[in-house]
Amino acid sequence: MRFRAFALAFVALAAFSAAPKPKVKFTTNLGSFTLELEPAAAPKTVANFLAYVRSGHYKGTIFHRVIAKFMIQGGGMTAEGQEKPTQGPIPNEAQQALEKGVRNTRGAIAMARTPEPHSATSQFFVNTVDNAALDFPSQDGWGYCAFGHVIEGMATVDKIRDVKTDPGDRPLQPVLIESATVVGK
Repeated sequence: MRFRAFALAFVALAAFSAAPKPKVKFTTNLGSFTLELEPAAAPKTVANFLAYVRSGHYKGTIFHRVIAKFMIQGGGMTAEGQEKPTQGPIPNEAQQALEKGVRNTRGAIAMARTPEPHSATSQFFVNTVDNAALDFPSQDGWGYCAFGHVIEGMATVDKIRDVKTDPGDRPLQPVLIESATVVGK
């Protein structure tokens, strides 16, 4: 009986760990890129992000902040520069993500937030370089929660990284998110 329970638990664990990770494809006016998300490392963050994707929130938003040797940020502003309404903020899971090996490395996606650690809503950024200083604990004791990484289309991220910006890091020509969709299973 004890062996049977152990075997069933092992099979359930194997099935859980074998579950495919969610993937999201972003199509922009400069090309597309695909992310693979890490729900085991940051479950609330991934669920929040997928809810925004599935609701169509990102369609028509822009990458409104681009710093070439740092990151590209988007997901909250319209092409007209208006902030879109969001759901409430989520808890910062940066420590848990780091413990699971998910870091702010080149190509990693992370949640943008205000100085308040638990303020992330819809805005995200893709790291264009390794940004270890953003990992938990960071300078503020919390860090920025990385929750996935680019698996296809890093050349598009680099095109966005290379756009000309004004002194406030806003692209001179809009970088529009045309769609964001969950792909695969």
